Amino acid sequence: MNARAAWRLEHLGFPTVYRYAPGKADWLAAGLPTEGRRANTPRAANVARRDAPTCSPDEHVAEAAQRARRAGWDTCMVVNDERVVLGRLRGADLDTIDERRVDEVMEEGPTTTRADDDLGALVARMGRRSVRAIVVTDPDGRLIGVLRFDDAQRAVAGANDQHAE
Repeated sequence: MNARAAWRLEHLGFPTVYRYAPGKADWLAAGLPTEGRRANTPRAANVARRDAPTCSPDEHVAEAAQRARRAGWDTCMVVNDERVVLGRLRGADLDTIDERRVDEVMEEGPTTTRADDDLGALVARMGRRSVRAIVVTDPDGRLIGVLRFDDAQRAVAGANDQHAE
């Protein structure tokens, strides 16, 4: 099981949770530096917005919503103390003055992608599914950023232009 699932189970009160040990694939998926002929391939982590607002599951929704709106975002990522993604607030949840706790209303387990995902393939997949943004995490489920479709599309077009020259 991945770390995000393990952290969520721990938060729900499960006392013993086991997870995998990292290896070479984890290095790449964490977006760490690489060498070789594919080292300059555009990846999800290269374009992900790292300024996405975050909140704690124990915070009041109204506080998180206000912070996200002030920052100009339509989403707020719910993370624990280790920045592991537990959920997301968006849409109507951010348009309300709600005194409930974030973990009562958050969308649990949002779809994520890894830092090393090929940007061209990811843009194609997002386009086919009409996905406007996707959460980028490391192998432990820690938030790297939020990849917006428009940003990713521009980066792929720019990489293609450089390759054509």
